[in-house]
Amino acid sequence: MLISDYDLQKLIARQKLLSSEKLNEVVASKREDQSLMDTLADRELIPREKLYSEIAKELKLPFTRLLKSDINEDFLRILPEKVAHSQEAVVFKRDKDGIGLALCDPSNAELSVMISKKTGQAVKIYLTTPEEIKKILPYYRESLQKTLDAILKDKTIGFEAPIAKIVDLLINYAYRDRASDIHIEPEENKSLVRFRIDGMLHDALSLPKDLHQRVITRIKVLSKIQTDEHQKPQDGKIRYSLEDDLLDIRVSIIPVADGEKVALRLLTSKAREYDLSSLGLSDADLKKIQNSLGKPYGMILSTGPTGSGKTTSIYALLKILNDRDRNVTTIEDPVEYRIKGVNQIQVNNKANLTFANGLASILRQDPDIIFVGEIRDNQTAAIAVNAALTGHLVLSTLHTSDAVGALPRLVDMGVEELLLSSTANIIIAQRLLRKICDQCKTPVLISSEDLAKNISKNLIKKIFGTANKVKLHKGTGCATCHETGYLGRLGIFEVLPVTKKLRQLLNKGTDADQILDLALKEGMTTMFEDGLVKVRMGLTTTEEVLRVTKSEQI
Repeated sequence: MLISDYDLQKLIARQKLLSSEKLNEVVASKREDQSLMDTLADRELIPREKLYSEIAKELKLPFTRLLKSDINEDFLRILPEKVAHSQEAVVFKRDKDGIGLALCDPSNAELSVMISKKTGQAVKIYLTTPEEIKKILPYYRESLQKTLDAILKDKTIGFEAPIAKIVDLLINYAYRDRASDIHIEPEENKSLVRFRIDGMLHDALSLPKDLHQRVITRIKVLSKIQTDEHQKPQDGKIRYSLEDDLLDIRVSIIPVADGEKVALRLLTSKAREYDLSSLGLSDADLKKIQNSLGKPYGMILSTGPTGSGKTTSIYALLKILNDRDRNVTTIEDPVEYRIKGVNQIQVNNKANLTFANGLASILRQDPDIIFVGEIRDNQTAAIAVNAALTGHLVLSTLHTSDAVGALPRLVDMGVEELLLSSTANIIIAQRLLRKICDQCKTPVLISSEDLAKNISKNLIKKIFGTANKVKLHKGTGCATCHETGYLGRLGIFEVLPVTKKLRQLLNKGTDADQILDLALKEGMTTMFEDGLVKVRMGLTTTEEVLRVTKSEQI
């Protein structure tokens, strides 16, 4: 353990990182199965990086953010990958002064002794966060194709073993590459494997055609579906164990012209980076959302198309709201991430456990906070609104293109304007766009004339100023980002608090144009504008903003 809760509490008080009243409140309300550091980070009271930085000062150790360093694979391999993974440590530099070892727990003296004996050099310890270590571990990997070729050439492996090993290989590499999906697609002369990373599909591997059906059969066996059925779609699920994680893999198999195609959706049991500070919210929008979380009842809605990160945003809110004083219950399809202390229900249509029926049952469980995975129909909408009206805080998602559109959509589902104006607290619309890779980011100068081809001059002036040339950034492409120039994703948002004036307008009707005019007057930032701000900050590119917003430009 890096630091005990007691010592961390003293450090926070000594450095005045939190008021004594707030600190005592957090200590009293935190769950027994969660450390104080995790509680503070989850509730976004003190960022984990700040806590580690302060701990480093106390221990008189340097603190490092590894992505700001030049990563050399030869240095990394001083420490074997398995050891680096299990000990949360990496060797990130080596010079005449010795070895630079970054780790999360400096009490691990045996590790530095082992490295010193291996290299004959002194070891200097740096403190870093677990998140930084996880970002560096992928540097160990060899190319997937190279690893597969080595497996196929290994004559010592039996006939059945390679197929099991190949499937394991695909899942492990997809997980390490942060892929959300694996596609295995039969073609005339080969089988193509593609990973969806940061929302985009990338070719990952070519399999020999004769292995395709054997790989499909292996996946069918793992997901407990019919191995002799090849003419109709089938769905299944695989529970897959990794060293420090558990994956729920949704399996979909359909017949296509050249055989059977498989799509695997990877759902990790761990919550990957779903806290508000990492999603990309501006300070102003973050404050609006935090204010809405302080209300004991009402509705918080996250809107956007499939794959826009709606559920991730709701999970981030649930982590903040989740404490021992509240009964938090969810009904989801599927349960994507497990949250300790939260009662999570899986929709089961075969058992007639629908969103509407499940929500009705939840209301008899004395809940304080309810998350409905999606409002899909009139019945679910009605129950959710009534739950919010009767003293519950209800969170849910909705498929609309923008924040303003959520209000007319609920009215179309039969929710009365008066009830809607009384219950809606805030609406968050979002899209996900790719971030520029930090390792190959480079500045570029763009003329205002070029920007004006896709952006209004008023908006250019507002976001980028009046200079003829604007300094932006792009990724040139490197091994880290698979030559795409992008690594990771962040959200662009428009956050619409339901204010007193908006409630009055809703009582008169739900004209989207009037709602939008009022929202803009009251300071709402559109997703397109929020995206351009992130372009100015060097986080993404104008091309990426235009790709994900399209008709939402204003």
